[in-house]
Amino acid sequence: MTIKSKIAINNGELIVHGKTILTGVPENIVLTHASGTGLVDGAFIGATADEPKSLHVFTMGTLKDLQFMCCFRFKLWWMTQRMGTNGRDVPLETQFMLMESPNNSTDHEAPSAVYIVFLPLLDGQFRAALQGNERDELEITFESGDKAVQTSQGMHMVYMHVGTNPFHVVNQAVKVAEKQMQTFHHREKKKLPSFLDWFGWCTWDAFYTDVTAEGVHQGLKSLSEGGAPPHFLIIDDGWQQIGSEIKSTTDVIVQEGAQFANRLTGIKENAKFQNKKGESDDQSPGLKQLVDEVKQHNHVKYVYIWHAMAGYWGGVKPATAGMEHYESALAYPVQSPGVMGNQPDIVMDSLSVQGLGLVHPKKVYDFYNELHTYLASCGVDGVKVDVQNIIETLGAGHGGRVSLTRAYHQALEASVGRNFTDNGCISCMCHNTDMLYSTKQTAVVRASDDFYPKDPASHTIHISSVAYNTLFLGEFMQPDWDMFHSLNPAAEYHGAARAIGGCAIYVSDKPGQHNFDLLRKLVLPDGSVLRAQLPGRPTRDCLFSDPARDGTSLLKIWNVNKCSGVVGVFNCQGAGWCRIAKKTRIHDVAPGTLTGSVCVEDVDSIAELAGSDWDGHAVVYGFRSGELVRLPKGATLPVTLKVLEFELFHVCPIKVIAPNIFFAPIGLLDMFNSTGAVEQFDIKNNEETTANVIIQFRGCGRFGAYSSQKPGKCFLDSLEVQFNYDSDTGLVTIEVPVPDKEMYKWTLEIQV
Repeated sequence: MTIKSKIAINNGELIVHGKTILTGVPENIVLTHASGTGLVDGAFIGATADEPKSLHVFTMGTLKDLQFMCCFRFKLWWMTQRMGTNGRDVPLETQFMLMESPNNSTDHEAPSAVYIVFLPLLDGQFRAALQGNERDELEITFESGDKAVQTSQGMHMVYMHVGTNPFHVVNQAVKVAEKQMQTFHHREKKKLPSFLDWFGWCTWDAFYTDVTAEGVHQGLKSLSEGGAPPHFLIIDDGWQQIGSEIKSTTDVIVQEGAQFANRLTGIKENAKFQNKKGESDDQSPGLKQLVDEVKQHNHVKYVYIWHAMAGYWGGVKPATAGMEHYESALAYPVQSPGVMGNQPDIVMDSLSVQGLGLVHPKKVYDFYNELHTYLASCGVDGVKVDVQNIIETLGAGHGGRVSLTRAYHQALEASVGRNFTDNGCISCMCHNTDMLYSTKQTAVVRASDDFYPKDPASHTIHISSVAYNTLFLGEFMQPDWDMFHSLNPAAEYHGAARAIGGCAIYVSDKPGQHNFDLLRKLVLPDGSVLRAQLPGRPTRDCLFSDPARDGTSLLKIWNVNKCSGVVGVFNCQGAGWCRIAKKTRIHDVAPGTLTGSVCVEDVDSIAELAGSDWDGHAVVYGFRSGELVRLPKGATLPVTLKVLEFELFHVCPIKVIAPNIFFAPIGLLDMFNSTGAVEQFDIKNNEETTANVIIQFRGCGRFGAYSSQKPGKCFLDSLEVQFNYDSDTGLVTIEVPVPDKEMYKWTLEIQV
């Protein structure tokens, strides 16, 4: 039997499921079909050239009038989203592209659309990316980053995969690439660090590089006293020993970025964190004392500490006493043409003149291991590794960008695995495929540019960028939405998004500057959070609309909890990255109020979650409105929002627990991720009552459930408790006290 692929090139056209996707495909473009899952649904795109080079630009064909969404690097460190229909709409440095091919067939059995994902890959020592041109041609850039590393062909530059479910298509595409490349692991194979389930505090926006040991104590104490105890701490930039050898220059931009040329001069903490003479009889390092104190007195469980991929922003100072064995040498970053065509960066402006002290790749494991061994000896549990993409610019003389990046990441992961037992690593400033396709262990990735508390242009695009970037990044690691300020005009907006993002939840408040009413919607009294199960992604009907720029679309983000789904709706209009100004800016100072709708099917995996006996009906709880609505299969619920407004809809499948009696657990009604509280839901029938519903859940406060019939009795941990019942909506509520134990699971029995 011959198995025919759904992807082919015929007469200069790229054909997918019988429909033309690209025209004018050159003869040097080659398709190679994958094995396994990709045999029918996937193919690798390759190309040949007349002569070997270190940088090629291959034309794939012409793209016209097909909707796509892509993730591209708008600057060296970070990606954001762009939507379009033609080749000219594809930005430089596109690293992920999802396309929709609608089915115009009259066959009612056929799917409404086919989805095609394009993944530019690493092929040998070369890295591919996509871009468009003014002729609407889709191009592949293929570069080594080292003029001495050349090739005349790439046979696995891009992988494409097709299917009828966009989320499955992306998932399967990355897994086929994983099998082919053997250089990285999918997120599902990685150990998630435990800090994700606890509320945290980061020192960065609170103190920036002026952080001190005393400041750390103040920040933790301030939050704990208000009832939001951080059990996870990040000591960010400002703790290390650094020095400067800045070259004089008349370039104002280079002068402004001079602090980024500072170099590491030692692996231990600086004077701000060291013991002062006479203050203590304890001879242990100041960092160890600080970590011991915050764990003992502030009940912090996990302490992470910041360092740059190169040691510090400007690397490791060459020939520094005690660090000579790392063989650091000055190197001058060279950015790829694609990056240079997007947003300039003050860090790179400085380092391209001042240089960076690059640890020799053969010595970088020793560097990481000695640094991490010291940190671990001080009680540190993990590291936030920042400024990662700088390595791609330093590949000359080291076999190119892919070889150098892979050497650094292999060394980093080996050291993290040896020194931090809980896979303690957060990747940051790292949105390049050199890293993504070279990591087998790292499980947490910052998913967008920073939270900027004072930049009004940043808040809406932050939410939408994370959501769309997560379509791609979420296949490799658990996306991290970054810290935020609980006392900020956009704080509720940021907090709600993080609550359903499946991510860590941590703030960077200055001591004494907190909104505890907001934090109580995110953090339980024991310091734990109700984290959703998956990386939060845009709903299917939002994939190709532009909720940041089109003036008409709301952004909907879906996720699941253990027994239900959740859809967050956000008005993100008014700001985004501008390809002309080459920066993030406000393009509409007064975005309008928008109306959209939510349906049960917005939670893509809701049927799988609900089980085979589910009939498609659900109740939907709106967090901000407090309303509970029974939603029949196929029905929609309207939502109207102003800019920077949101609503969280918790979608709870209805179960038939007895003839004509319907039930659905909801969760903690006053928490953003209400349904995240429910751990398990069982039905037990007996002769004395119609049905017994057994719910296990965490937390305290108002617990709610839907019942079509008023319950007879409710028992919390076998003790009968009072309940309220609203016969109009079917909402059952009980008041749950604060448990004595951390992560305690209550057992609630409701007799109906």
